[in-house]
Amino acid sequence: MTPILEVSGVNKFFGGVHAVADMDFVLEKGMLAGLIGPNGAGKTTVFNLITGIYPLDTGHISFKGEDISSLKSYEVIGRGIARTFQNLRLFQRSSALENVMTACQQHHHYSFLEAVTHLGRWKKTETDIRLRSMELLDRVGLADRAYQAAGTLPYGYQRRLEIARALALEPELLLLDEPAAGMNPEEVMELNELIKEIHRDFKLTILVIEHHMELVMEICPYVICMNFGAKIAEGNPETIQNHPEVLRAYLGEEVPEA
Repeated sequence: MTPILEVSGVNKFFGGVHAVADMDFVLEKGMLAGLIGPNGAGKTTVFNLITGIYPLDTGHISFKGEDISSLKSYEVIGRGIARTFQNLRLFQRSSALENVMTACQQHHHYSFLEAVTHLGRWKKTETDIRLRSMELLDRVGLADRAYQAAGTLPYGYQRRLEIARALALEPELLLLDEPAAGMNPEEVMELNELIKEIHRDFKLTILVIEHHMELVMEICPYVICMNFGAKIAEGNPETIQNHPEVLRAYLGEEVPEA
């Protein structure tokens, strides 16, 4: 089976900083995987390389067997990859519903004349988009906040809204960049369940960046760990939790050399 995502020999430099060093990993279709590491390890940079925000210096990235290394962000989205961001990128003054409807437009089209005159396909398309957007808001527990400005939502709800907006793009691969950032323990537990339900119900491949170790270890059967831009370990949660390099680099534990 062709992997849904293959990152091979990827390097990225920012001046003299080697931000991502010879990164290699493979995601099979349907996986729920975690990408962990200390602050500054290069995790978000990997997401930015996958989604075309940064160009690669060397290496290649393939999605469903197609080399996407040189594609622009909008082209990557069009191929079926969506993401959330470490720093929220919502339309703060628009309603939650409008935020999701904007993303839904990706898969619905009508002409400029139809948009101006509200004739032809416009009415049915807008109705379909609104219904689909409400379904997604309900799926993440925000249906009752549909008409509230995104910027006035509690922080945890804004994180959920960003997930709903990413789902509106109908991806096959969903990249979640620290979805539990700023959440309290109860909210993290609720997010755990939401991610597992989305993975199951939408039949997605999901890669999660997260600092909450308990979140990653609970929901991700496969974990990749980075430090100083390089992969230092990968495997199941038990393997990662007991790996000497992970204990040393990520958990801050000194491990005697063999």
